[in-house]
Amino acid sequence: MNTHLDATWAITFRTLFFRAIIYVLVIGAIAQGAYWEAQYLPEVRFSELGFTELTQTCVLITSCLLLVYIRQVLQIWPNLTLLLLAFVAASLVREQDAFLDHYVATHTWKILVSLIVIPSITWVVIQRRRFLAEFARYSNTLSLGLFTAGILVTYAFSRLFGRQVFWRAVMQEGYMRDVKDMAEEVIELLGYSIILIAIVELLLLARRIYRSH
Repeated sequence: MNTHLDATWAITFRTLFFRAIIYVLVIGAIAQGAYWEAQYLPEVRFSELGFTELTQTCVLITSCLLLVYIRQVLQIWPNLTLLLLAFVAASLVREQDAFLDHYVATHTWKILVSLIVIPSITWVVIQRRRFLAEFARYSNTLSLGLFTAGILVTYAFSRLFGRQVFWRAVMQEGYMRDVKDMAEEVIELLGYSIILIAIVELLLLARRIYRSH
């Protein structure tokens, strides 16, 4: 499908403003959920069965389903969305590492991630001209900015913020690993939520492109 950059793809300030309000409410709900987990779910809080971890999984599953819809149904930017889908699906598998290690075998998640990432990257390399053309159209969108921000929050800031040496410096003699893990997991959830918002923006853009053709 020929999807050259078009002014009809643009969104109005009013539309963006209302979307921003919805996104703020979503982020606020996530923050409140983490508070409820800490306050009312002491048995499972910030564990694999807690609100934060389960919400991470739900956010990533939703992101994967939206990308599949964009790629397979709307058929917009199939090579670009394949790479995004591989990244999000790999993140989803990585988040299940504890379950996979316990119920299947140690390092199972690494094998599954490899089975997702390697074929996807190989295909994108084969189709690199089409991928680069699609990326050129995607590069000036709000979705890419949000997606990049989500990656930085999840895979850079959360790791640096969750360093044990940092939390030992903050809490000193009162250091508690649970607090460090809580902070890291909540920030990861924030990053995944930003990625989901980016994919929602991509979906809305893809629908406008689809309708225009």
